[in-house]
Amino acid sequence: MMENIRDGVVLSAQSTRMEVVNAFFRKVYHWMTAGLILTAVMAHVTASSGTMLRLVFGSPYVLFGLIGLEFLLVIAISAGINRLSAGTASVLFVIYSLLNGINLSGVLLIYSGQSVFSAFLTTAGMFGLMSVYGLYSKRDLTAWRSFLTMGLFGLVLAILINLFMKSTMVEFVTSIFGVVIFLGLTAWDTRKLLQIGGELDGVEGNEGAHKLAIVGALDLYLDFINIFLFLLRLFGRRR
Repeated sequence: MMENIRDGVVLSAQSTRMEVVNAFFRKVYHWMTAGLILTAVMAHVTASSGTMLRLVFGSPYVLFGLIGLEFLLVIAISAGINRLSAGTASVLFVIYSLLNGINLSGVLLIYSGQSVFSAFLTTAGMFGLMSVYGLYSKRDLTAWRSFLTMGLFGLVLAILINLFMKSTMVEFVTSIFGVVIFLGLTAWDTRKLLQIGGELDGVEGNEGAHKLAIVGALDLYLDFINIFLFLLRLFGRRR
């Protein structure tokens, strides 16, 4: 009798825990999806406006200023999340998504609409598969962290060097590695969010959970965008 009661309590606790994890992931993916939609809409609006294009791309100072502001926003959200309120973190994420849309508007001018659409669908499929792997795989992904971090630093360094070399082969290789690295980060970030969700007591009305969801949404958003851009560099057809 007592054993049955204990089993019932354990099952109830596990069910409650899964409800919290599911609620946390819903919040993460809602914010990530909202960010992607805002970016896509802003990119389209900017690409359709001659005035906006001249303002953004007419001067390197404006363009690099926007890129620098994006970088600062990522740091503010990721590293400074403990000092931010949930509302402020949400606003910063929205601003970042809009700014990224402005900067990515050039993609719509460089590549054909069919290439952009195909790259987006391919990215969504690959991202989804790696997210599922991160969620359900029994494999320990802890060792991936150091490998992916080193790979990311190496990737950035190679891209910076190739700005001066302008080698087509280096661009091709870095694009392949870029896809691989950010697919790996997708699985790792998903597993990390699974662990975070499992430690929460609740999601609704929990400001801490909301802030963690914003950081998680930003991580997955960046994974998605980078996979998309590297796939475009590999297979995109220019106008």
